[in-house]
Amino acid sequence: MAESVQPPLRPSEPKEEALPKLSMAEFTIYNSMADGMNAYHNRFRQTWTTLYNACANNKRPANLSLPQFLSLGLEFCHHLHIHHTIEEEHIFPVLATKMPAFREELELLTQHKQIHKELDVFQKYLAYCKTGRSELRMEEMKGLMDAFGKVLWQHLDDEVEQLGAENMRKYWSLQEMASMPM
Repeated sequence: MAESVQPPLRPSEPKEEALPKLSMAEFTIYNSMADGMNAYHNRFRQTWTTLYNACANNKRPANLSLPQFLSLGLEFCHHLHIHHTIEEEHIFPVLATKMPAFREELELLTQHKQIHKELDVFQKYLAYCKTGRSELRMEEMKGLMDAFGKVLWQHLDDEVEQLGAENMRKYWSLQEMASMPM
């Protein structure tokens, strides 16, 4: 009769200890970066939605002339470039000292690269339209936005989630939060 061989027992995965409930004041401190980031991101979401809806409806908003509409798109591109440059140079390096999600080889910075690859094409198209080198075609503009829209929206949500109170408290003390670059 053959003996049955049992696989070796694996030590159980370490469980994250439940952290104590935060007071409202502690939550406010730990969530401050998420709140600040979400305010910036909401502006990007709002502008994106204005531009994208115009493309989907094949009609500019009634309150925007063609030059104003193109300027709105170019400002969106410029502001997103500046926002990501500030994050990459001043915020992410600090966060990356303790938080893996903000390290160069991981998702948030990879998302930046994916976004900007297509954002640069979008910006160039808008600039050509503004200078008269190309004629604005809403369907073409929508296609350019579609090329980076999904990753942009996911990125906006992912960053805020990473900066939320319940995640930040795993890595930072209340005292450390006071010296964050945001």
